[in-house]
Amino acid sequence: MTVQDPSSASDSVAPVIRKKITSHVGFSNLPNQVRKKSVKDGFQLTVMVVGESGLGKTTLINTLFNSTIYMPREPLHPAQDRPKTVAIENIQADIEENGVQLRLNVVDTPGFGDFVNNSDSWTPILDTIEQRFDAYLTQENRVRRQKIADSRVHACLYFIQPTGHSLKQIDIDFMRRLHLKVNLIPVISKADTMNEEEIADFKERILSDLAFHDIRIFQAPVYEDEDEEGIAESEEITRAIPFAVVGSDRAVRTADGRIVRGRAYPWGVVEVDDPTHCDFGKLRQMLVRTNLEDLRTHTNQVLYEHWRTERLLSMGVTQDPSVFQEINPAERLREERVIHLAKLAKLEASMKDVFQEKVEIQERKLKQSEVELYARHKEMKDALNKQYEQLAQKKAQLENGTPDTRKRMFRG
Repeated sequence: MTVQDPSSASDSVAPVIRKKITSHVGFSNLPNQVRKKSVKDGFQLTVMVVGESGLGKTTLINTLFNSTIYMPREPLHPAQDRPKTVAIENIQADIEENGVQLRLNVVDTPGFGDFVNNSDSWTPILDTIEQRFDAYLTQENRVRRQKIADSRVHACLYFIQPTGHSLKQIDIDFMRRLHLKVNLIPVISKADTMNEEEIADFKERILSDLAFHDIRIFQAPVYEDEDEEGIAESEEITRAIPFAVVGSDRAVRTADGRIVRGRAYPWGVVEVDDPTHCDFGKLRQMLVRTNLEDLRTHTNQVLYEHWRTERLLSMGVTQDPSVFQEINPAERLREERVIHLAKLAKLEASMKDVFQEKVEIQERKLKQSEVELYARHKEMKDALNKQYEQLAQKKAQLENGTPDTRKRMFRG
């Protein structure tokens, strides 16, 4: 038996043998095993809905899952005290489809955008997302970990008012603060209030605002082994963002006698599931049918890991990266030199700022002294002018007066 030197093992790379087995071994059944386990354990999905009152959030959730998840909220009586801050409500529903269990958690945010001052309306929502991250981290750090309950928010449907202009300041403030914490999915609510050209222009303005403020939204990923049909479907969904949707859980009759989910108007019927009428089908396709697992994976591997790293660093938990990799002395010296130069540059910049501040203080003092000197000069000049005028008056009186007058003036 030959023992290989560990130091040489890291330098050499073992060749990879690639073979395609024609006979049956059994590991090709792994996807079925994973499917059986997933069906047995069920899935969890937490969706947060955010938007001003009256934009149809409740109706859209019920329409998405084709069932009454929660009832519409009754409007407050004028005599009732209205809440002072954004409330957080959790609605849980166990849904089954073809033997697959889904525990759906809907996080509603009543009160968002309904106050006179909405400057901090995003704070309770951000706190809720981080509290759920913190609860998941606590479960991970247990000595005896059982099945971890995933209550993290996997998707946030942000409802945009169909103004047709651009994003409002409250929309920008909310998404700028939460786009690194949750998968943002912008939704234009009540799209049946605009025509196709208005919707297209509105979408373009929204995307322009998102790009200008560097706000990231969730987009369906495209995998290398994806077939052409899957790639085309993902591209079609991406082009539809932000989704212009119409929600309705009522059945209406069309002009040709069909019974569909939609809204009836004097000019016709808006069908919720018709892709030519709205983007509801594309939203449901991404959120539930094709990218539900992508939303969960992106939440776990990107958003949560980013938050977890910052959280542990803030707690003083650090990790030396050299523990898990070979150290190159020359590379280490180069890194230390770069760090040292960065510190010198920072110190130099700080000294320049201090010098500039002192120069500005001296300039202000000189300007103040100049103002004071100018004021004193003006005061003395005015006094001299006044004396000159008095002397001129006396001279005129002497020149124009009688001899007796000149005698009296000299005597005086």
